[in-house]
Amino acid sequence: MAELVHLTQPQRDRLAFIELRVRFIGEIRRQDLVCRFGIQSAAATRDLALYKEMAPGNMEYDSKGKSYILGPEFRPVFDFPADRVLSWLTQGFGDGEPVRLKAWVTCESPSRVTHPDLDTLACVTRSIHQESPLKIEYHSISSGRTEREIVPFALIDNGLRWHVRAFDRKTQEFRDSVITRIRRPAVLKGAAVEPHERSNQDIQWTRIVELELVPHPDQPHPEITQMDYRMDKGVLRLKLRAATAGYILRQMSVDCSPDHSLRAHEYRLWLKDPLALYGVKNAVLAPAYRSPDQGHLEPDSDQSGS
Repeated sequence: MAELVHLTQPQRDRLAFIELRVRFIGEIRRQDLVCRFGIQSAAATRDLALYKEMAPGNMEYDSKGKSYILGPEFRPVFDFPADRVLSWLTQGFGDGEPVRLKAWVTCESPSRVTHPDLDTLACVTRSIHQESPLKIEYHSISSGRTEREIVPFALIDNGLRWHVRAFDRKTQEFRDSVITRIRRPAVLKGAAVEPHERSNQDIQWTRIVELELVPHPDQPHPEITQMDYRMDKGVLRLKLRAATAGYILRQMSVDCSPDHSLRAHEYRLWLKDPLALYGVKNAVLAPAYRSPDQGHLEPDSDQSGS
């Protein structure tokens, strides 16, 4: 947009912040700018007026809530990469204007193969922030296309895909939905959320499991594994939400068999006590995990993101 060229970098950063807040959170107040950038209220008011002038349909003033909210004809001014948006949403930084910056040191890191659509992600995050149900069309390998209403409350990164943790009104249980498989999302703003649909009722989310990982007994040089994972007396201790444990153990390639039976080179860690995962639903995703009362479990289609 031509108008941006004539603005200073600090002004563009503040306008970018306004757009991020409105698009992904659904609202912004003058005080949000004051706190984030350390500017005076008058300057924040000017920034909000300038953004509204540049993009008239992107936000409108809600006199009841005394905030600017998402407009009915939102069109993004800034072209944010998905990684920047997700780092801002989940880690709280990187909300300046999306310009390419020169790295201080040469660095090469793998990028994701897939990214969620930002318009879909924006609906999901607004639903989370506003504590509103979300109507979606969901595509599953096991069930095909279905229409659902979910009550989202958190994003989950499993290392390969982004999920949203939510109460699924169709199945009447808490589940993970892959964001790239969501179509036609619509925030049901103002719709009631029942007490049993809230995150504090999600046992898998509120339960914390404590796991002890040790160097794999069948891998050479355990001392190097201890160095790589900064183990304390030969043990790496993790505290994880039950809802995410399976994802993390798979991402870390932890052998979760009771007899450390996985022999491939990537399994450098072994879960010392597999019973610590008892009752963890997505433990079926952990490599070679076997429930003591059910033998080897097959992954549930939605838990694995199928």
